[in-house]
Amino acid sequence: MNPQIARVGWVAMGLLAALLVGTTYWQTWARPSLAARQDNAIQRVQQFEIRRGIIFSPSRVLARNRVRRAKDKTLYFRRYPQGKLAAHVVGYSTIARARTGLEQSLNDYLTGANRDLSSLVQESLDKLEGKPVVGDSVRTTLDLRGQRAALEALGRSCGAVVVLDPRNGKVRVMASSPSYDPNLVENDFDAIGRIGADCRPASPLLNRATVGLYAPGSTFKVVTAAAALESNLYEPGSRFNDPGYCTVYGKRVNNFDTSSPFGSIDLATALQYSVNSVFCNVGLRLGAKRILRTAEKFGFYELPPLETPREERAASGLYKPDRTLWFPERNNEVDAGRLAFGQERLLVTPLQMAMVAGAIGNAGILMRPWVVERISSPTGRTLLKTKPERLRRVVRPTTARDVAEMMVRAVRGGTGTNAQLSGFRVGGKTGTAETGVAGRNTTWFIAFAGREGERPELAIAVVLENQDSTGGQTAAPIARRVMEALLRPAPNT
Repeated sequence: MNPQIARVGWVAMGLLAALLVGTTYWQTWARPSLAARQDNAIQRVQQFEIRRGIIFSPSRVLARNRVRRAKDKTLYFRRYPQGKLAAHVVGYSTIARARTGLEQSLNDYLTGANRDLSSLVQESLDKLEGKPVVGDSVRTTLDLRGQRAALEALGRSCGAVVVLDPRNGKVRVMASSPSYDPNLVENDFDAIGRIGADCRPASPLLNRATVGLYAPGSTFKVVTAAAALESNLYEPGSRFNDPGYCTVYGKRVNNFDTSSPFGSIDLATALQYSVNSVFCNVGLRLGAKRILRTAEKFGFYELPPLETPREERAASGLYKPDRTLWFPERNNEVDAGRLAFGQERLLVTPLQMAMVAGAIGNAGILMRPWVVERISSPTGRTLLKTKPERLRRVVRPTTARDVAEMMVRAVRGGTGTNAQLSGFRVGGKTGTAETGVAGRNTTWFIAFAGREGERPELAIAVVLENQDSTGGQTAAPIARRVMEALLRPAPNT
């Protein structure tokens, strides 16, 4: 054989082998990772040939399909009938901008990709007959009365409201303000950028309820009080002298209201009236690490186990200036006095603070938060049903009882009186966190609520950015309005 022809033959065989290996790799081993990439345009377009499963609340459809014919294909595009009402939880699914929210995290269910063998066989037969693939439907736990009440009460303020059922962890409300209409994402995305609010940037796409990080201010005194009682160094009647300030590293830390020092005061009254000096001194004695270990039990330093995408949730805790989550190795690395009343470098999410209130209201037991109640196949078969899950016991029942009673006192005759709700037992805690900008605070209110003599039905956290007043004056009334919508709904809503 001619040597040149032989060499050409070997080269051709080598190229053919390389082609076979490459084709096998991309079609087999690399296919799942390619399909999972949100920037895979072909994959995204193909998925719009699938009739996605609907997403709904107990009373309304939140995401459905709109049919459009394109040449010889039938495409299914998303519509969101409730507009901005549940935008941050549901998210969106588009060709141009991929997906967010449950549309992203539950995409395999919504597109029918999580099918068993018999379902896949039926799906293949349907394709041969020209029938579309139909995804699974998702039922959420959101109460649209509460959602509407929360967004209306927030108005133009930047902030969030989260409501949980502390008995089982069910998310009743998760509202972030400003919100946006997900129907605009595909065809008029610039309109979302023009949404205004009483803060800059308005960031309407940001889910402030789960990824917004704020200094908790005095709402963190609930955690400090729990740590104090758990340490056995303090009890509700432990006495303190309040001169209106405490001294940390040679500097004064004043009470928020410096006009009238309380003098002799006990721990329960200090939480009722949110006395900084008392909690500052408690923090100095306990040390930062003991307080933070208690916070860990409430869920700090871990992502809340919600069904939304991982990148749409944030962990609460101490943060370095570069936004790195940080747990100190030594007590002297942290100003324990300021930490004890929710300042220092402490940052939390509204979801986390609702979990704190819920654990106290639930006798010290923290339940896993969840927003997906059930996933069903197109034939109605239940594929997944969420069962309440106990994460851990956070504090002793006696500690939870004592802290809960302090919070009830705060609403009945302390800093949280604007959250009183006739006929219901409400225990709450206000917070007013300094932002470093004179006259601009982050304000809070957290609470649990239920009928007298019964277990609390709700745990709530409200946060507002860029306020010139206190949590008791700004956040507590919003909490009251949302709690009333849930506990005492108007007829025909």
